[in-house]
Amino acid sequence: MRQQPGVLIVEDEPAIAELIAVNLRHNGFRPTWAMDSASAQRELDDVLPDVILLDWMLPGESGLTLAKRWRANPRTKAVPIIMLTARSDESDRVSGLDAGADDYIVKPFSTKELLARVRAVLRRRAPEQVGGVVAVGALSLDSSTYRVAFNDQMLKLGPTEFKLLHYLMTHAERVHSRSQLLDKVWGDHVFIEERTVDVHVKRLREALGASAGQMIETVRGAGYRLTAHVVQAASSAQ
Repeated sequence: MRQQPGVLIVEDEPAIAELIAVNLRHNGFRPTWAMDSASAQRELDDVLPDVILLDWMLPGESGLTLAKRWRANPRTKAVPIIMLTARSDESDRVSGLDAGADDYIVKPFSTKELLARVRAVLRRRAPEQVGGVVAVGALSLDSSTYRVAFNDQMLKLGPTEFKLLHYLMTHAERVHSRSQLLDKVWGDHVFIEERTVDVHVKRLREALGASAGQMIETVRGAGYRLTAHVVQAASSAQ
């Protein structure tokens, strides 16, 4: 029998945490509650959840600090994080995504939207097991072993960046608009802003490094394209 996905709720307001937990439980999830950073860390040290719902404002360390730490830790790096916050400014949303969150929900939110976003991050957590090894220039990606290499050097990518790269590599040299990428990579784009794409492209470029990162071109007014020509041209010039 398939185990129910585990969701760690890091929220200091008991009423909100209970509402989330009840709805998750009724929809086939196993919720666990932590009310501050210390108890959240204990829960993570004990068992890794499938998704973390992380409140921005917490007693002690903030959710932003926790997200950065968990993204830097190899054990928790791949666990999807959805930030929950009353902060609605674009700069705050970008800060949350830059800290490592996969998605961002502004309070107050509907439980239907929350459930849809949890399902969406779970769907894109594992890349599509299609096509085996894909190679573009010196960049290679193996969807069956979850490995990415550039010039035979292994690279570390988060789950969303991996799926984004997989899609760009299997559709290389084509320009993709932000809405197309949301549709193909995220799936539930009705809930996610186009700005999210820019943040994940930035994170992907950083993970790829200076040389391979150039392969992802920004096409002004159109979107993004993955191409081998930039690296090849740079190599030829040396």
